Amino acid sequence: MATDFDLLVIGGGSGGLAHAQRAAEYGVKAAVVESGPLGGTCVNVGCVPKKIMWYSAHHAYQMKHAKDFGFDVSVNSHDWADLKKKRDAYIQRLNGIYESNLDRRDVTYLQGHASFIDDRTVAVGDTQYTAGRFVIATGGYPTVPDIPGAELGITSDGFFELEELPRRVALAGSGYISVELAGVFNALGAETTVLFRRDGVLRTFDSMLRKGVEDAMRKDGITLEKGVVPASLKKTDSGIRLIAEDGREFGEYDAVVWAIGRAPNTDTLNAEAAGVELDARGFIPTDDWQKTNVEHIFALGDVTGREALTPVAIAAGRRLADRLYNGMTDRRLEYHTIPTVVFTHPPIGTVGLTEEAARALHAEKVKVYETRFNPMMYAFSEHKTETAMKLVVTGDDEKIIGCHIIGDGVDEMLQGFAVAIRMGATKAQFDDTVAIHPTSSEELVTMR
Repeated sequence: MATDFDLLVIGGGSGGLAHAQRAAEYGVKAAVVESGPLGGTCVNVGCVPKKIMWYSAHHAYQMKHAKDFGFDVSVNSHDWADLKKKRDAYIQRLNGIYESNLDRRDVTYLQGHASFIDDRTVAVGDTQYTAGRFVIATGGYPTVPDIPGAELGITSDGFFELEELPRRVALAGSGYISVELAGVFNALGAETTVLFRRDGVLRTFDSMLRKGVEDAMRKDGITLEKGVVPASLKKTDSGIRLIAEDGREFGEYDAVVWAIGRAPNTDTLNAEAAGVELDARGFIPTDDWQKTNVEHIFALGDVTGREALTPVAIAAGRRLADRLYNGMTDRRLEYHTIPTVVFTHPPIGTVGLTEEAARALHAEKVKVYETRFNPMMYAFSEHKTETAMKLVVTGDDEKIIGCHIIGDGVDEMLQGFAVAIRMGATKAQFDDTVAIHPTSSEELVTMR
């Protein structure tokens, strides 16, 4: 096997694979090093298995409303173990597809941990490999607090290892992982509590979305506990109890899930041997072109501390290959106006600036259009799920700089609107677009 390459990518997740394969298409002799299953967080313990679990929860919600449309439906049980078996088999097939794709593009696949020896050499096991360029795309991992009894809890990785649904579960954290998993647990029958340090969930999102998702969670029976700073976990005869710093105690629970953030996978990289600088949290800073402080070493994806989204890593990886190996000298990812979805129940879609950020940046030039309504799907239902939408605009031409929506189906409707907003669409251009009726999405082009 060759030990010298044009390009060596450390990390076989979404970003690393995208970069290596695009580079190989341009004739680059490339290798990928990965210690775990191919596909990284997204494929194995992130987006893909999470969405499968979300679909299961979504079906539970749909069945509750089936009677509104004339169906006589009764649900006897949910087989978590069978779903996990099918999900794991699906992920394993994807792992194989990723390996086949590397082989088809003549990208060498090196299994193991890569550790820098110097800025041109890494060790993988007992073998040393050299390369003209390196790309670090090692991703991150879920963090666990340094408190007594923390090992009694699990992380989002552990969520995917559960063989059965816990009857009582607590999630510690206010971010998207916490609220997404809470929705799954709750819909499938668990008594679910979310505990967070401050006064609400999804603190970086628009205020309309934060309130909307909290209202929906409470309406669905999820308990929200604010101002909870975990101090310890302890095992009791009937479960796990969480003790907060202020002395309050919560539980007992059959499972406690830590969803308090993620840290970069740089601990075993030996980056200092290559002269690569890390920040105080261990992330790898890069410039606008994904370059580290070392000329021929680049980094992308979650390990850089930028937007931790799979499509962001893929886009950055492909653009970097286009620039380095296909003469596209100005090709790079611009880290703004990035659309994203949170798979809550109902889901959230957002792109651009929040209202709060827009007012801080543009002050009185900002105008907001907002609407709330009950979708037709709930026309006959006693238990309606509201949809809310907000457009944030600025300037005399009312350029749209933010779009925030929560409601059924928004995860699928946002992509097209994100294209328009990325292109600089104005409110007048939205208004001039003929609505598709009857849909929820038509509300985005009919707001007044």
